[in-house]
Formats: sequence, structure tokens, C-alpha cells
Amino acid sequence: MESNASERRGSDKTQVRAFLAAMQARDLAKAKRFLAERVVLEFPGAAPMANLEDVVAWAGSRYQHVSKTLHGVDHCVTPLESIVICHGVLDVTWLDDTTSTGVRFIDRFELKDGLIIRQQVWNDLALARPHLAPAGTSPF
Repeated sequence: MESNASERRGSDKTQVRAFLAAMQARDLAKAKRFLAERVVLEFPGAAPMANLEDVVAWAGSRYQHVSKTLHGVDHCVTPLESIVICHGVLDVTWLDDTTSTGVRFIDRFELKDGLIIRQQVWNDLALARPHLAPAGTSPF
């Protein structure tokens, strides 16, 4: 069992890294290969999404480009799924051409049968550009 878990751990971490690289390159066709048919994609300030086109459209209303630098990738296997957690920093080019660097993020992925079934994202973008927060709300 441990050997199987170790193999799965390496494979799923590789899948997540490849997915993130494809998304950063905006190669949606490649990125879709890592997703289950029914996927849930959750980002701060947005309703859950079920496809990458919606993610790109939503992101396009917030910034021009974002790149991730991974500081760590952790993994655990449960009887029902595989969980991969990535953390690091974002570098962002905003719509007005200003930039923010070193913005903390955590991405949590759930995988089943080697495919991503859920992505949950947490980050400090609202702190980097407070005008992104809806009026009357606090980023804390």
C-alpha cells in the first residue's frame, strides 16, 4: 500500500505542476487534460466555476497576467481522493499596467483517478490591490 501511495503522490504532484504551468501559459487545451469532466474551481471573490474559460474571463476583469513561484508542494492520499497543496508567491500585472510582487497564495487540489476534481485558491491579492475588494468590506 505504501508503494502505491508513493507512486500516486509523485504522479498527482506532477499533474498539478503541469496544470499550473499550462494555465500560466494560457494553454487551455493542455490544462483541460488535467481536469475531470465535472470540476469545481474556486477563487477569492468569485462564485465556483466549472470550466477554464470562465476562470480566464473572470481573471481578465482583474489583471493582465499572473505568474506563480512555487515554494512548496505537499501531498496526502486519503481513501477517497488525493490532495495536493501548493504555496508560494504571485507576481501580478494589473489592468492599469502596475505590478505587485511577492503576493502569498495557497492552492488546494483534490484529485481522483489522477484528474483534478476541485481547485480552491486563497491569496492576498485584495491586500496587494485593496480597490479590488467590494465597497464596505475588509480584506481581514
